[in-house]
Amino acid sequence: MQKEVLRNGGGASPLSSQDKGFQCNRWTHYIRQWATFTCHFVEDVSSTWQSTKKAAFTLAEVLITLAIIGIVAALTIPTLVQNYQTRAWNTAATVFERKIEEALKTMNTQATLAGYKTTGDFVNELSKHVKITKICGSDEISECFPDKIYWDVLDISKNTSEADEEIDMANIHTAEDLGQKNWGTEAVGIQFANGTTGVIAYNPECKQDPYSNQITGTSCISLAYDTSGFKLPNTYGKDLRGINVTFLGKCAFKSNGVCFGTLFQPEPMTLADCQSQEGADLGITQCCTHSYQCSKGIDYWAGAVRTCGGVDKMPTDEQLTDIANALYGAEVGSSAYFDSKYNSTNIAAKIGFPETVGPQLNGDMEIWSSRVISDSAANMRRFWNNGTAIIGSNRQNSTDVKAICIIK
Repeated sequence: MQKEVLRNGGGASPLSSQDKGFQCNRWTHYIRQWATFTCHFVEDVSSTWQSTKKAAFTLAEVLITLAIIGIVAALTIPTLVQNYQTRAWNTAATVFERKIEEALKTMNTQATLAGYKTTGDFVNELSKHVKITKICGSDEISECFPDKIYWDVLDISKNTSEADEEIDMANIHTAEDLGQKNWGTEAVGIQFANGTTGVIAYNPECKQDPYSNQITGTSCISLAYDTSGFKLPNTYGKDLRGINVTFLGKCAFKSNGVCFGTLFQPEPMTLADCQSQEGADLGITQCCTHSYQCSKGIDYWAGAVRTCGGVDKMPTDEQLTDIANALYGAEVGSSAYFDSKYNSTNIAAKIGFPETVGPQLNGDMEIWSSRVISDSAANMRRFWNNGTAIIGSNRQNSTDVKAICIIK
């Protein structure tokens, strides 16, 4: 018995053929389960990989997407940059003109606005109120101001620009070269501390009244300025602007085929001067003689006619309406009050007009028409923030109303 046990492996009973079959079947079952699990696992991994593969972009799809993004960027980025640059120019011009007007008002209050015989003497006094770093004589203007500037004419009825015209600043010496009458003074170049450069002429007939807050002093000067200094584009309506500047009779903008100069503050005519022009070349048929409205004996409408060179070179009511249509982006007719806002087409600053106009009378913009109504009133167009109208003005002795000329 003992020998038999040892012969069979140390005490274990030998397996019967039935036991061996059972164990074989059990291992076969395990192997089949493992095989089934493995197959399912491989199928799941394969399915997940296929799903991931379907969700990804192919190289061709990525390249097409990048190409579309590039095209859209090429179309939109230049416009965004241009709009940003235009806003920057407009803001710089607004801030600069406000500083100049504040300085001139202060000079009026201190009784230092009038009485100078030369532009240089005036600029020396102006430098006490706004920082000027350099002054250049009439023969050295190019040392203070770009020697070449460009005139960009905008057609506001089409919102398109014509090719720039080059102006040689070596030809600018007097107020007449800046579009004013002969003031008898030479223009000088100036550089301001903020980098703005300018060419300025002073009118020795400038009036002051320290007790009046109506005198802004801007009618005492003609100033062309460039907010970017010597840097390009040096183009009118962009970085180049002006106060009472019409530059050699150049067309500043077009409206329905008619050329207009820049916006300016006219110098007034006295009643005697106006009456001497009745029936003469200027085309004035009636001067302001009303005892109250013209009590100061001055007429800014007649002064605008003289600067423009005649009534026929002043805008008509209809032409001012065309300009208003462009500024409001709507058909405004002779008068309109609506939700559309002034300068909705964003072109005002490009043609030398203020970007915004306020709700108060002194914040509006008013432009003389060529039409005289009576001995006390001439037509003008008033521009509010949300309205505009042709109005018969009985304020021909007011400094508030600006003027533009037709350039022929």
